[in-house]
Amino acid sequence: MRRFTRTLAAVALATTVVAGTAGWASGTTQRAVTGPPPGSASWRADGVLGRELPDPASVTARQVHVFFSGLSTLEQQELLERHPLVVGNLDGVPLELRYRANARALRAFHDSRYASLAAPGRQILAFDPRGRGQVAEVFGDLRSARHVSVVVPGSDIDAGTFDRRGDVYGTPAGMARSLYAETGQGGAVIAWAGYTTPVGVGLDAATGDLAEAGAHRLTRFTAGLAADGLPSPVVFCHSYGSVVCGLAASGLGATDLVVLGSPGMRADDVADLRTGARVWAAKDDSDWIDDVPHVEVAGLGHGPDPTDPEFGARRVPAEDAAGHTGYFAPGTDSLRAFAAIAEGESR
Repeated sequence: MRRFTRTLAAVALATTVVAGTAGWASGTTQRAVTGPPPGSASWRADGVLGRELPDPASVTARQVHVFFSGLSTLEQQELLERHPLVVGNLDGVPLELRYRANARALRAFHDSRYASLAAPGRQILAFDPRGRGQVAEVFGDLRSARHVSVVVPGSDIDAGTFDRRGDVYGTPAGMARSLYAETGQGGAVIAWAGYTTPVGVGLDAATGDLAEAGAHRLTRFTAGLAADGLPSPVVFCHSYGSVVCGLAASGLGATDLVVLGSPGMRADDVADLRTGARVWAAKDDSDWIDDVPHVEVAGLGHGPDPTDPEFGARRVPAEDAAGHTGYFAPGTDSLRAFAAIAEGESR
């Protein structure tokens, strides 16, 4: 009976998407930003150090860290000044250099979308202006943090909506800032909007193409954290971000994986994620995501609901999280639970 119900739901989903009814046609198709950081061609051709620089397209995060660790302070500064977008976005570069490189790159752009990101005191760990723009920001002292969390957002997020004033707890900066405030000074939280997200609820949101590209970028990012000697992260994944995290799960090196308002993780159950991380799931009854068929057929849909007991994830209380973007709102049970997970108190 359950298989029959899922089949009917899958047919309904496919019909809805193809026909463009119920709002699915309101999305616009996006082309994922992939490959090495912008400016990599100039980097490869640069002989300023008298030797070949590591190729951003093929070098591992660990190799990047070893390379930069072997440079003098003057050599590091030379590369930062000549190639700020590469240094600021190349996973494995020490975080202090990335902050400085991205601050320099942001000051060079005269674009209103980036004005607030260039403000003094912001710790921008990644800034890629290609496409709609991608950003990662750190809240707290990442170098001394005893525990690190990474927040991965869902649809409609880019450089222009990274920390918008409306719907604050639906933005990566708002979610990360709220979690950091709840956990205190012992840790750090990274708002990671480092992939091309779907816009609206079109085919991009119903398929896994953008999530696959995002998963590759996310695993490289967390590999860079590990190469820099930082603690293994707890990764929080909202909405379509949980599709990204599901595809990336086996390579994240995370201690815990927390999904909220998830349309599915493109996995049949926790075992199918092939991760040693503990997996948690939250969904409020008022979240519209509950109306999305949790199935996958012919590439449409993202599979079972992670809050379904049969999926095998640990359930996070979220009864007072209003709607799809209320999970990180101050005072909610979900935020308190997230903080406990981030601090390792729920082990």
